[in-house]
Amino acid sequence: MSHAFQWLRSLIFMIVIYLWMAVLGLVFAPYALFSKRGALWACKTYARTTIWLARWMVGIRGEIRGTVPTGEVMVAAKHQSFFDIMLIFDAVPHGKFIMKRELLWTPIIGIYAKRLGCIPVNRGKKGAAIAKMVKDVAKEFSEPGQLVIYPQGTRVAPGAAKPYKVGTAVLYEGLQNPCVPVATNAGVFWPRTGILRKPGHAIVEFLDPIEPGVERNTFMTRLEDMVETRSNALMREVGFDPDAVH
Repeated sequence: MSHAFQWLRSLIFMIVIYLWMAVLGLVFAPYALFSKRGALWACKTYARTTIWLARWMVGIRGEIRGTVPTGEVMVAAKHQSFFDIMLIFDAVPHGKFIMKRELLWTPIIGIYAKRLGCIPVNRGKKGAAIAKMVKDVAKEFSEPGQLVIYPQGTRVAPGAAKPYKVGTAVLYEGLQNPCVPVATNAGVFWPRTGILRKPGHAIVEFLDPIEPGVERNTFMTRLEDMVETRSNALMREVGFDPDAVH
């Protein structure tokens, strides 16, 4: 298959999934405004449809590995692309994301994010943002769910290095819930920028949980080692060498 043809397929795919987001979001908005269950159902439908369309339209086959958490846990995930968000959200029963505050004002996404219990963070005020995040998460955890946080704070290209932020450890200490690390190779096929989506095997893997009570520095070292080591292994499994990027 030529590069140009795959790029065209990718363009059509991106148009389709964003149009579908708008249609689904608008149709279910009245339901979602008055029912968290309605918002969750609409978002689950969107995630599953996107995963199916990715396989059918651009050849990206998604897979979930490991034991998917169902109780009240913090999910600390490697974030490489929009696709790993879809795979994680589809897998867990009730995912709630730590997200950029700006997304709350995004049409459609903002409405559903609020209804799902996602926690906005002002990334420009680090100390204050962490304190408010802990307070907001504690409030939101009055209802069961899986809190999804990206320890590096943003999408990171395969093979690129970016430090893990201490906010993850602060939440881990404050919530006193298990932390489930998550590895992925999704960015190899669905990059963080550009149109081209490459056919392949995108994997999200839930790793062994880190139980509550681990000292902060030890926790951060263990989390980073688990996520990075396994993510690199998943990338090598599909023929991408993360070491070659450095």
